[in-house]
Parts: sequence; C-alpha cells; structure tokens
Amino acid sequence: MAWVFLGIAGLLEVLWAYMLKVSDNLSKPFEATVAIVAMIASFWALSLAMKDLPLGTAYAIWTGIGAVGAFILGIVLLGEAVTAMRIGSALLILAGIIGLKLASDA
Repeated sequence: MAWVFLGIAGLLEVLWAYMLKVSDNLSKPFEATVAIVAMIASFWALSLAMKDLPLGTAYAIWTGIGAVGAFILGIVLLGEAVTAMRIGSALLILAGIIGLKLASDA
C-alpha cells in the first residue's frame, strides 16, 4: 500500500506544480486553492508512504515523479521546449526512479 500512497503523492505533486504555474503567481483564486490543497494532500500521502518505505527511496521517487510529470505537462500543456538534452535528462531521472524501486526491499 505504501507504493500506492507514494504514487498518489507524486501525482499530486505534479498537479500542484502545474496549478502553481497557471495560478499566475497565486493571483487566480481557483488555481491557487487547488495548488495549496494538492500540496497538503501530497505531503500527507508521502507521510503515509514513509511509514513503510525508506526515507531516501520515498523522497527521491516522490520528487522524481513530480519532476518528470511536471516536465511532461510543461511540454504537452504549456508548449515548453522539446530538446534532446531535456528528454535525455528526464529519462535519466526516470531511470533513477525505476532503479530505486527495483532496489527497494519494501
């Protein structure tokens, strides 16, 4: 169940990062509220995952999901640049996430 909580926490991190971007410096009330609620929910789900997962593994995977997810949303929804260096770097983060999951005892 810890891995499910960690996945949810990571997806919520992607949501809050995106909503923070589109909130226009927290000036749009709906987007700002969603960002803040998603932040709190993400931290809560991460804390549940950390009951059974090692700190380093849980935190690195949580931030990795957030980083890669925000990277993808930036490209798909915000028209951010797609370059070989950016794609390669995101793939390295993804490889790290997979490696940490495979190396986990939990």
